[in-house]
Amino acid sequence: MENTFTIMPMSQQVNLTPDQTYTGSLTIVNPVDATEDFHYKVEISPYGVIGEDYQADLRSVTGRNEITKWIEISEPTGVIKPNESKKITYTIKTPKDAAAGGQYAALTVSSNDENTGDNGVSVKNVFEMASLIYANVTGDIKREGKIVDNVIPGFIAVPPLETKVTFENTGNIHEVATVVLKVTNFFTGDVIFPTGEEDGEFNEIVMPETTYTATRNISNLPALGVVKVNQTVYYRGDSNTTEKEVIICPIWFMLLVAATIAAIIFFIVSRIRKHRKKRLAD
Repeated sequence: MENTFTIMPMSQQVNLTPDQTYTGSLTIVNPVDATEDFHYKVEISPYGVIGEDYQADLRSVTGRNEITKWIEISEPTGVIKPNESKKITYTIKTPKDAAAGGQYAALTVSSNDENTGDNGVSVKNVFEMASLIYANVTGDIKREGKIVDNVIPGFIAVPPLETKVTFENTGNIHEVATVVLKVTNFFTGDVIFPTGEEDGEFNEIVMPETTYTATRNISNLPALGVVKVNQTVYYRGDSNTTEKEVIICPIWFMLLVAATIAAIIFFIVSRIRKHRKKRLAD
């Protein structure tokens, strides 16, 4: 049977000083509904991103993930019983010559249970989660960046509605951007998003020396109608607001309208021709 597990926290912000040691922790939880012990393994991977959509990269070694060489894990392997958790301690020994700015790593937790299948072959089930470390090494920190774009479409055929914000970070440290999104009914003013447990404020981490396009999809929209969308972005002391009325019109409705218009035109033309023929006959 497959084991599931959770880890806390999913990300950590860490401040490091050259020639000093930092101690942090990660908690692994084997949930209450688990039916067997969880044999865990914690490994250190470099962390980076690929492309403007920020695909996670846990393989490429760059100057921004030298931190993987500085981390030591107290108990990299072990066993956690059902409905129990375990706190795993790690230390980061920052070297004297560590470059200032961002350093990034992932503490990947996986199961390494080996089960014997029906054919007698040992099969290893591997499930993996990662806790990301965003570290800031003190020193000559360069903070530069800007909001490149703030886009809301004017028309969609069917939900979801996708908004986009593009950030540029030309500094040597990660930055946090905030996006506040609100959607209301154009005619009544009723709030469509956020409502209930939804949160209209999102924080985005923009990695150094990258351009990042963050997208948000809003699904709880009418199938046909007009909504007002307001998206405000805060980044590096700057702000940008875009507000737009978005028409939601499915293809079938457009075809129906087009067919109705065509039918009306055909009727009018037919009436005109019939009237002309009658006049000629008279």
